[in-house]
Amino acid sequence: MPPLAVLDVIAEPTRRQILDAVRDGERSVGELVDLVALGQPGVSRHLKVLRDAGLVEVRKEAQRRLYRLRPQPLQELDAWLEPYRALWAARLDSLEAHLQRTARPAPPNTSTRDRQDEA
Repeated sequence: MPPLAVLDVIAEPTRRQILDAVRDGERSVGELVDLVALGQPGVSRHLKVLRDAGLVEVRKEAQRRLYRLRPQPLQELDAWLEPYRALWAARLDSLEAHLQRTARPAPPNTSTRDRQDEA
């Protein structure tokens, strides 16, 4: 799936919650229902979208279905984003250099006692 299509899928907050839940290991539909505070039909609809996008995979264990993360589409998205991160890093480095060149020295720190003596 193209990286931008993955962005469309993960733009939905509940789907991101589900991905966060399966990031560290398998979760059953029941566990996901409890974690995202959504009914089973709603969670199942989101899981289908995530499955169709290749972001999760499922395996049957007796009567349960266990879902786990498939990181490949996210790695492809990460690779697509890399040139943009590099662009922003370069711009931020330029801004930092500009700020350092144009920074005014801080005024000398006068203590409270010095100000009282002046009064």
